Amino acid sequence: MSRAEEAMTGRERMLATLRFEEPDRPPHFEVMFELEREAFGLEFPDRRAWAGCATAEKERMIAQCMEVYVRIVERYQWDALVVFWPWCDPDGIAAAKRTFGDSILIGGVVGGGTLSIEGTSDWMQFAVDLMDHPERVREQAAERERRATASIAPLIDAGADFIHMVNDIAFNDGPFISPAQFAEFITPYLQRQVQYVWDRGAIPFVHTDGNIMPILDDYLSLGAACFQSVDPMAGMDIAEMKQRCHGKMALMGNVQCSLLQDGPKKAIRESARYCLEHGTPGGGYVFGTSNTIFPGMPLENYEYMLDVYREFCGT
Repeated sequence: MSRAEEAMTGRERMLATLRFEEPDRPPHFEVMFELEREAFGLEFPDRRAWAGCATAEKERMIAQCMEVYVRIVERYQWDALVVFWPWCDPDGIAAAKRTFGDSILIGGVVGGGTLSIEGTSDWMQFAVDLMDHPERVREQAAERERRATASIAPLIDAGADFIHMVNDIAFNDGPFISPAQFAEFITPYLQRQVQYVWDRGAIPFVHTDGNIMPILDDYLSLGAACFQSVDPMAGMDIAEMKQRCHGKMALMGNVQCSLLQDGPKKAIRESARYCLEHGTPGGGYVFGTSNTIFPGMPLENYEYMLDVYREFCGT
Protein backbone atom coordinates (compact mmCIF):
# COMPACT_ATOMS: atom_id res chain seq x y z
CA MET A 1 0.00 0.00 0.00
CA SER A 2 1.41 3.40 -0.94
CA ARG A 3 1.72 6.17 1.66
CA ALA A 4 -1.07 8.09 -0.10
CA GLU A 5 -3.38 5.09 0.31
CA GLU A 6 -2.62 4.49 3.98
CA ALA A 7 -5.16 5.48 6.57
CA MET A 8 -4.54 8.78 8.27
CA THR A 9 -3.24 8.87 11.81
CA GLY A 10 -5.58 10.29 14.41
CA ARG A 11 -3.47 13.43 14.55
CA GLU A 12 -3.65 13.89 10.77
CA ARG A 13 -7.38 13.24 10.80
CA MET A 14 -8.00 15.83 13.50
CA LEU A 15 -5.83 18.48 11.88
CA ALA A 16 -7.47 17.95 8.50
CA THR A 17 -10.99 18.39 9.83
CA LEU A 18 -9.95 21.47 11.83
CA ARG A 19 -8.73 22.93 8.53
CA PHE A 20 -12.16 22.19 7.03
CA GLU A 21 -10.78 19.45 4.84
CA GLU A 22 -12.49 16.07 4.59
CA PRO A 23 -10.33 13.39 6.21
CA ASP A 24 -10.63 9.69 5.40
CA ARG A 25 -13.35 9.53 8.06
CA PRO A 26 -14.72 12.04 10.56
CA PRO A 27 -12.51 11.92 13.64
CA HIS A 28 -13.87 10.79 16.99
CA PHE A 29 -12.99 11.15 20.64
CA GLU A 30 -14.74 12.11 23.88
CA VAL A 31 -13.73 14.78 26.36
CA MET A 32 -14.07 12.30 29.23
CA PHE A 33 -14.66 8.54 29.48
CA GLU A 34 -15.62 7.37 32.97
CA LEU A 35 -16.80 3.82 32.29
CA GLU A 36 -13.34 2.33 32.62
CA ARG A 37 -14.46 -0.29 35.14
CA GLU A 38 -17.26 -1.52 32.92
CA ALA A 39 -15.09 -1.51 29.80
CA PHE A 40 -11.74 -2.80 31.07
CA GLY A 41 -12.03 -3.76 34.71
CA LEU A 42 -9.61 -0.93 35.49
CA GLU A 43 -10.08 2.25 37.47
CA PHE A 44 -8.78 5.79 37.37
CA PRO A 45 -7.33 7.00 40.67
CA ASP A 46 -9.82 8.67 42.98
CA ARG A 47 -10.02 12.31 41.92
CA ARG A 48 -9.53 13.36 45.54
CA ALA A 49 -6.19 11.54 45.78
CA TRP A 50 -4.15 13.98 43.67
CA ALA A 51 -3.98 16.93 46.03
CA GLY A 52 -0.82 16.88 48.10
CA CYS A 53 0.29 13.38 47.13
CA ALA A 54 3.98 12.48 47.18
CA THR A 55 5.95 12.49 43.92
CA ALA A 56 6.26 8.71 43.75
CA GLU A 57 2.55 8.25 44.39
CA LYS A 58 1.69 10.82 41.74
CA GLU A 59 3.89 9.02 39.21
CA ARG A 60 2.17 5.75 40.04
CA MET A 61 -1.28 7.29 39.59
CA ILE A 62 -0.31 8.93 36.30
CA ALA A 63 0.91 5.55 35.05
CA GLN A 64 -2.43 4.10 36.14
CA CYS A 65 -4.20 6.77 34.09
CA MET A 66 -2.05 6.06 31.05
CA GLU A 67 -2.91 2.37 31.23
CA VAL A 68 -6.59 3.27 31.03
CA TYR A 69 -6.06 5.86 28.29
CA VAL A 70 -4.22 3.33 26.13
CA ARG A 71 -7.13 0.92 26.42
CA ILE A 72 -9.66 3.62 25.57
CA VAL A 73 -7.75 4.93 22.54
CA GLU A 74 -7.07 1.45 21.17
CA ARG A 75 -10.52 -0.03 21.72
CA TYR A 76 -12.53 2.96 20.56
CA GLN A 77 -10.06 4.26 17.97
CA TRP A 78 -9.92 7.78 19.37
CA ASP A 79 -8.15 10.38 17.29
CA ALA A 80 -7.38 12.70 20.21
CA LEU A 81 -7.24 12.61 23.99
CA VAL A 82 -7.99 15.25 26.60
CA VAL A 83 -5.92 14.35 29.66
CA PHE A 84 -8.70 14.76 32.20
CA TRP A 85 -6.93 12.88 35.03
CA PRO A 86 -4.82 14.39 36.42
CA TRP A 87 -6.87 17.54 35.83
CA CYS A 88 -4.99 20.50 34.33
CA ASP A 89 -1.62 18.97 35.20
CA PRO A 90 1.44 19.28 32.94
CA ASP A 91 2.86 16.01 34.27
CA GLY A 92 -0.16 14.20 32.85
CA ILE A 93 0.31 15.91 29.48
CA ALA A 94 3.99 14.96 29.36
CA ALA A 95 3.14 11.35 30.18
CA ALA A 96 0.48 11.23 27.47
CA LYS A 97 2.92 12.63 24.90
CA ARG A 98 5.44 9.94 25.85
CA THR A 99 2.73 7.29 25.64
CA PHE A 100 1.08 8.26 22.35
CA GLY A 101 3.73 10.33 20.59
CA ASP A 102 2.32 12.03 17.51
CA SER A 103 -0.22 9.33 16.70
CA ILE A 104 -3.09 11.38 18.15
CA LEU A 105 -3.64 14.95 19.33
CA ILE A 106 -3.09 15.42 23.05
CA GLY A 107 -5.03 18.11 24.89
CA GLY A 108 -5.23 19.62 28.33
CA VAL A 109 -8.37 20.88 30.00
CA VAL A 110 -8.71 24.25 31.75
CA GLY A 111 -11.89 25.37 33.47
CA GLY A 112 -13.00 28.49 35.25
CA GLY A 113 -11.57 30.96 32.76
CA THR A 114 -14.72 33.05 32.57
CA LEU A 115 -17.76 33.96 34.58
CA SER A 116 -19.93 30.87 34.39
CA ILE A 117 -22.83 28.91 35.81
CA GLU A 118 -20.63 26.47 37.72
CA GLY A 119 -18.44 29.32 38.98
CA THR A 120 -21.31 31.31 40.52
CA SER A 121 -22.24 30.52 44.11
CA ASP A 122 -24.09 33.66 45.26
CA TRP A 123 -26.58 34.34 42.50
CA MET A 124 -28.25 37.25 44.29
CA GLN A 125 -24.96 39.11 44.73
CA PHE A 126 -23.96 38.33 41.16
CA ALA A 127 -27.23 39.80 39.87
CA VAL A 128 -26.78 42.92 41.99
CA ASP A 129 -23.19 43.37 40.82
CA LEU A 130 -24.17 43.00 37.17
CA MET A 131 -26.57 45.93 37.49
CA ASP A 132 -25.03 48.13 40.17
CA HIS A 133 -21.33 47.26 40.37
CA PRO A 134 -20.08 46.25 36.92
CA GLU A 135 -16.54 47.13 37.96
CA ARG A 136 -16.65 44.19 40.41
CA VAL A 137 -17.78 41.86 37.65
CA ARG A 138 -14.97 43.07 35.40
CA GLU A 139 -12.47 42.49 38.21
CA GLN A 140 -13.76 38.94 38.68
CA ALA A 141 -13.60 38.29 34.93
CA ALA A 142 -10.04 39.60 34.73
CA GLU A 143 -8.94 37.43 37.66
CA ARG A 144 -10.47 34.33 36.06
CA GLU A 145 -8.67 35.15 32.82
CA ARG A 146 -5.39 35.58 34.68
CA ARG A 147 -5.73 32.23 36.48
CA ALA A 148 -6.72 30.40 33.32
CA THR A 149 -3.80 31.81 31.36
CA ALA A 150 -1.45 30.80 34.15
CA SER A 151 -2.85 27.25 33.93
CA ILE A 152 -2.67 27.08 30.14
CA ALA A 153 1.01 27.98 29.86
CA PRO A 154 2.54 24.94 31.61
CA LEU A 155 0.23 22.55 29.75
CA ILE A 156 1.50 23.85 26.42
CA ASP A 157 5.07 23.81 27.72
CA ALA A 158 4.54 20.12 28.56
CA GLY A 159 3.50 19.37 24.97
CA ALA A 160 -0.27 19.87 24.78
CA ASP A 161 -1.41 20.10 21.16
CA PHE A 162 -4.70 21.71 22.14
CA ILE A 163 -6.37 23.28 25.15
CA HIS A 164 -10.01 22.50 25.91
CA MET A 165 -11.46 25.52 27.74
CA VAL A 166 -14.52 24.51 29.74
CA ASN A 167 -16.95 27.22 30.86
CA ASP A 168 -20.69 26.51 31.07
CA ILE A 169 -22.45 29.78 30.26
CA ALA A 170 -25.85 28.67 28.96
CA PHE A 171 -28.99 26.90 30.11
CA ASN A 172 -31.35 25.02 27.82
CA ASP A 173 -33.25 28.22 27.05
CA GLY A 174 -30.25 30.46 26.43
CA PRO A 175 -27.20 32.14 27.97
CA PHE A 176 -27.13 32.72 31.73
CA ILE A 177 -26.71 36.47 31.24
CA SER A 178 -28.05 38.70 28.48
CA PRO A 179 -26.25 38.83 25.11
CA ALA A 180 -25.19 42.43 25.83
CA GLN A 181 -23.73 41.41 29.21
CA PHE A 182 -22.07 38.40 27.62
CA ALA A 183 -20.36 40.65 25.07
CA GLU A 184 -19.09 42.89 27.86
CA PHE A 185 -18.16 40.50 30.65
CA ILE A 186 -17.21 37.25 28.89
CA THR A 187 -16.35 37.63 25.20
CA PRO A 188 -13.21 39.81 25.47
CA TYR A 189 -11.77 37.79 28.35
CA LEU A 190 -12.31 34.45 26.63
CA GLN A 191 -11.14 35.90 23.31
CA ARG A 192 -7.77 36.79 24.83
CA GLN A 193 -7.40 33.27 26.23
CA VAL A 194 -8.12 31.78 22.82
CA GLN A 195 -5.55 34.06 21.21
CA TYR A 196 -3.02 33.20 23.90
CA VAL A 197 -3.37 29.50 23.07
CA TRP A 198 -2.82 30.23 19.37
CA ASP A 199 0.15 32.48 20.16
CA ARG A 200 1.76 29.68 22.17
CA GLY A 201 1.45 27.29 19.22
CA ALA A 202 -1.48 25.19 20.43
CA ILE A 203 -5.08 24.82 19.25
CA PRO A 204 -7.95 26.33 21.26
CA PHE A 205 -11.17 24.37 21.83
CA VAL A 206 -14.10 25.93 23.74
CA HIS A 207 -16.98 24.21 25.54
CA THR A 208 -20.34 25.03 26.96
CA ASP A 209 -23.55 23.12 27.35
CA GLY A 210 -26.86 24.83 26.68
CA ASN A 211 -28.30 27.02 23.94
CA ILE A 212 -25.81 29.56 22.60
CA MET A 213 -27.74 30.59 19.49
CA PRO A 214 -28.42 34.14 20.84
CA ILE A 215 -24.65 34.61 21.32
CA LEU A 216 -23.31 32.47 18.49
CA ASP A 217 -21.70 35.48 16.82
CA ASP A 218 -19.76 36.10 20.03
CA TYR A 219 -18.47 32.53 19.95
CA LEU A 220 -17.49 32.88 16.31
CA SER A 221 -15.63 36.08 17.16
CA LEU A 222 -13.43 34.23 19.67
CA GLY A 223 -11.35 32.68 16.90
CA ALA A 224 -11.48 29.21 18.50
CA ALA A 225 -10.67 26.22 16.33
CA CYS A 226 -13.52 24.07 17.64
CA PHE A 227 -16.69 24.36 19.72
CA GLN A 228 -17.67 21.28 21.72
CA SER A 229 -21.04 20.14 22.98
CA VAL A 230 -23.56 21.49 20.43
CA ASP A 231 -26.23 20.52 22.95
CA PRO A 232 -29.31 18.98 21.26
CA MET A 233 -31.24 18.91 24.54
CA ALA A 234 -31.02 22.71 24.42
CA GLY A 235 -32.23 22.81 20.82
CA MET A 236 -28.80 23.09 19.20
CA ASP A 237 -29.13 21.68 15.67
CA ILE A 238 -25.89 20.44 14.11
CA ALA A 239 -27.22 21.18 10.60
CA GLU A 240 -27.91 24.84 11.42
CA MET A 241 -24.65 25.17 13.33
CA LYS A 242 -22.68 23.67 10.46
CA GLN A 243 -24.23 26.13 8.04
CA ARG A 244 -23.38 29.12 10.23
CA CYS A 245 -19.97 27.99 11.49
CA HIS A 246 -18.38 26.17 8.57
CA GLY A 247 -15.05 27.66 7.60
CA LYS A 248 -14.94 29.69 10.83
CA MET A 249 -15.16 27.26 13.75
CA ALA A 250 -15.25 23.46 13.70
CA LEU A 251 -17.84 21.59 15.73
CA MET A 252 -17.68 18.58 18.02
CA GLY A 253 -20.49 16.57 19.57
CA ASN A 254 -24.31 16.74 19.31
CA VAL A 255 -25.09 13.03 19.77
CA GLN A 256 -27.73 13.34 22.45
CA CYS A 257 -26.47 12.18 25.85
CA SER A 258 -29.93 11.66 27.32
CA LEU A 259 -30.55 9.05 24.63
CA LEU A 260 -27.24 7.37 25.40
CA GLN A 261 -28.37 7.29 29.01
CA ASP A 262 -31.90 5.99 28.46
CA GLY A 263 -32.18 4.72 24.87
CA PRO A 264 -33.85 3.32 22.90
CA LYS A 265 -31.25 2.19 20.40
CA LYS A 266 -33.37 3.38 17.49
CA ALA A 267 -33.19 6.93 18.85
CA ILE A 268 -29.43 6.64 19.43
CA ARG A 269 -29.03 5.56 15.80
CA GLU A 270 -31.13 8.47 14.55
CA SER A 271 -29.18 11.01 16.61
CA ALA A 272 -25.79 9.61 15.56
CA ARG A 273 -26.73 9.39 11.88
CA TYR A 274 -28.12 12.93 11.89
CA CYS A 275 -24.86 14.26 13.31
CA LEU A 276 -22.72 12.34 10.85
CA GLU A 277 -24.79 13.17 7.81
CA HIS A 278 -24.94 16.90 8.55
CA GLY A 279 -21.60 17.38 10.29
CA THR A 280 -19.24 15.41 8.06
CA PRO A 281 -19.43 17.09 4.61
CA GLY A 282 -16.62 19.55 4.04
CA GLY A 283 -14.75 18.65 7.22
CA GLY A 284 -15.00 20.75 10.34
CA TYR A 285 -16.74 18.10 12.45
CA VAL A 286 -15.54 15.78 15.22
CA PHE A 287 -18.03 13.01 15.99
CA GLY A 288 -18.93 12.72 19.65
CA THR A 289 -21.54 13.01 22.34
CA SER A 290 -23.09 16.26 23.50
CA ASN A 291 -21.20 16.03 26.80
CA THR A 292 -19.06 13.12 28.04
CA ILE A 293 -19.20 9.39 28.65
CA PHE A 294 -20.26 9.80 32.26
CA PRO A 295 -20.76 7.33 35.14
CA GLY A 296 -24.07 5.52 34.91
CA MET A 297 -24.36 5.67 31.13
CA PRO A 298 -24.78 2.11 29.83
CA LEU A 299 -21.53 1.16 28.10
CA GLU A 300 -23.45 -0.80 25.49
CA ASN A 301 -25.17 2.41 24.35
CA TYR A 302 -21.86 4.18 23.72
CA GLU A 303 -20.57 1.13 21.89
CA TYR A 304 -23.77 1.02 19.84
CA MET A 305 -23.24 4.68 18.92
CA LEU A 306 -19.80 3.65 17.63
CA ASP A 307 -21.33 0.77 15.66
CA VAL A 308 -23.44 3.38 13.85
CA TYR A 309 -20.31 5.47 13.32
CA ARG A 310 -18.35 2.56 11.84
CA GLU A 311 -21.28 1.69 9.63
CA PHE A 312 -21.36 5.27 8.35
CA CYS A 313 -17.59 5.28 7.78
CA GLY A 314 -17.60 1.85 6.14
CA THR A 315 -14.98 0.51 8.52
